[in-house]
Amino acid sequence: MYKVKALIEGVTQDVIAYLVEEDNAPIEKAMEIMYNSEVFNKLSDSGTGLYRESSAYVAALLKDELAKGSFMQEEV
Repeated sequence: MYKVKALIEGVTQDVIAYLVEEDNAPIEKAMEIMYNSEVFNKLSDSGTGLYRESSAYVAALLKDELAKGSFMQEEV
């Protein structure tokens, strides 16, 4: 379980860094956006397996959620 938690934390940090760097969001705002998102809820649920995806993929899901106002992960 520790490995899963570490992966979740790593992806979360990467997505926050992406928001800061790409969107010029202040770190506090980037953290608020991430931690209050449905994407973060899904990422934190180890049953979804979202923690296995790349940070870029999770960031794209968050961007979609922010643009559309809801979370939707399309099947590939």
